[in-house]
Amino acid sequence: MEYIGFVFGIFGLMAYLQISELKGSIANLERELTKMKGTSYHEDRTSLLEAAKSYIGKEVSLDMKEDQEDVDILNYGNSKHGKNIILDCDEEWLLLKIESAKGVKTKLIRMESVERISVIKA
Repeated sequence: MEYIGFVFGIFGLMAYLQISELKGSIANLERELTKMKGTSYHEDRTSLLEAAKSYIGKEVSLDMKEDQEDVDILNYGNSKHGKNIILDCDEEWLLLKIESAKGVKTKLIRMESVERISVIKA
């Protein structure tokens, strides 16, 4: 009889450890989601397009795909010295206004070269 109680005690301890590990994983995911609030990372182009349409007129930070980076966006638009503002977008193109200390530029960027769009909270 004591042996059966001992076995159930071991199983109970194992279940408790698994649940506590799961709670820790959920807490980590919740922290990650709160950090990413206002960020769009999309694998497919339709969801990226929907996010870009919702950010029209807002100041954003763009992460470009590694092989298609733009110097103006990296040096001015995504820094504290300038800003990117989405003016318009469609399935293929994203129209940006890049404001910097050197002036204002308007650029067309291919949607397929954009990896992430993040809203900058002012």
